[in-house]
Amino acid sequence: MFNEQLRQKMQQRSLIALYIWIGLFTWRGVSLGAPVADLRTLLPKQDLPAGWALVEGPHVYSKKTLFEHVNGQAVLYLSYGFQRSVFAVFQNVKEPENQMEVDIYDVGNVLNAFGVFSRFRNEDRPGGVGLDSYVDDRSLLFYKGRYFVMLYATETDASALKQLAMTLSAKIVDSSPPPKEIVLFPKNGLKTGSIQYFPEGLLGHTFLGRGFQASYADEVETTPAAQARESLLFLAIFRSPMAAKEALTTYKSYISKKGKLLPLTPATFGADAWKGEDPYQGPLTVVQRGPHLIGARGFPEKKGELYLETFMKKLQ
Repeated sequence: MFNEQLRQKMQQRSLIALYIWIGLFTWRGVSLGAPVADLRTLLPKQDLPAGWALVEGPHVYSKKTLFEHVNGQAVLYLSYGFQRSVFAVFQNVKEPENQMEVDIYDVGNVLNAFGVFSRFRNEDRPGGVGLDSYVDDRSLLFYKGRYFVMLYATETDASALKQLAMTLSAKIVDSSPPPKEIVLFPKNGLKTGSIQYFPEGLLGHTFLGRGFQASYADEVETTPAAQARESLLFLAIFRSPMAAKEALTTYKSYISKKGKLLPLTPATFGADAWKGEDPYQGPLTVVQRGPHLIGARGFPEKKGELYLETFMKKLQ
């Protein structure tokens, strides 16, 4: 009898412990944040351009199935923190051949969304949608919050394309501002639409990790080598000043082997700086400031150093 009572009490305690564990697990799941809204809710059912209707989709894609939809570009999206996407096709009822395809990509945050957008736009042709946008005859791209949105039309219909894009943008409630690093780049000489964000491999170097780069217009150069190179500023971002210092040393070693190191780095840049010749893009100056590396590459004479001085003042 005693053993039976003991067994029953142990079973009761086990059940109580199980209920507590389930409750804690459920509470933790809720407390860690509510699920992100279903991407399908961002597709409009109303407020469509006159005479247009949804004819295909929505189709939702995950990290595992993205290759089924955009096989050639899936790696790019995944490198920018892709979470999921939704695809749909809208059609002009009276003109069935006139369609608009819509892709909405959730990439986790506004930095990644800008990064994807910056890699797809070809030049500065803003469409007035989202935080920034690019528009041409048959396509419109924009980013807002954690989302990158791509619209493609089979026929030229600028009015319908813009209206659908504005409706999509209005349904995105994420009010995150643009990445703060964008405004650090000096505006004088900046090629509009050239600022890009890379989550890894900045300038094609793994040791530079993630960061931004932007192209600048220079005076007309006469030599073929000068005409071929691109003048740009870059900002590499690291987890700590020590990591930035290690990257500065690695970059210097690379240039000493592949290109050429130069003397007389400006004293205003401090000890954590050096000058050199990139083997492909010409003059190069790199400076460390805290967890950042700032660099000017391909600029003629002292112009790159002047840009760096302006950049560093904004970074402080």
